[in-house]
Amino acid sequence: MHKKDIVRLADEERGPWAELTRKGTAAASKRRQAPILLQADAEGPAWTDARRAERCSVSLHSVLGVRPRVVAQGLEAALNRKQPAHPSRRPLVEGEGEARLRARRGSAPPEGQARWTLRLLADQAVVVDMVEAISHETGRHALKKRR
Repeated sequence: MHKKDIVRLADEERGPWAELTRKGTAAASKRRQAPILLQADAEGPAWTDARRAERCSVSLHSVLGVRPRVVAQGLEAALNRKQPAHPSRRPLVEGEGEARLRARRGSAPPEGQARWTLRLLADQAVVVDMVEAISHETGRHALKKRR
């Protein structure tokens, strides 16, 4: 263990994480990392990282990653997943395309149809060259109200 990666938890910090290990109400990643964190505490058992991994039924890499994250980012940041700054993909339909799709939905449905369905709207978006290809599910996301 590197000196810079020593974790020291106060009693008020240790309490909620110990309770989390007993109750199964939190996210699985937190329930998996909480015992690792409690054992990595300087006041906890003086086990090797391999022993901690075996005891917690996780990989050695999981154990090796918790302690440096706690020291560098703090307790909450280390155990909560970081939200990505940018989505992995840009939306196919946004801005003007969304507005055109909403306008199309508000217009009269095609002949022979009682109303617009998501599949009809997706097909129509391709026909009018709004996008090259779109699924009905992507169209649903585009029509969904956003903040």
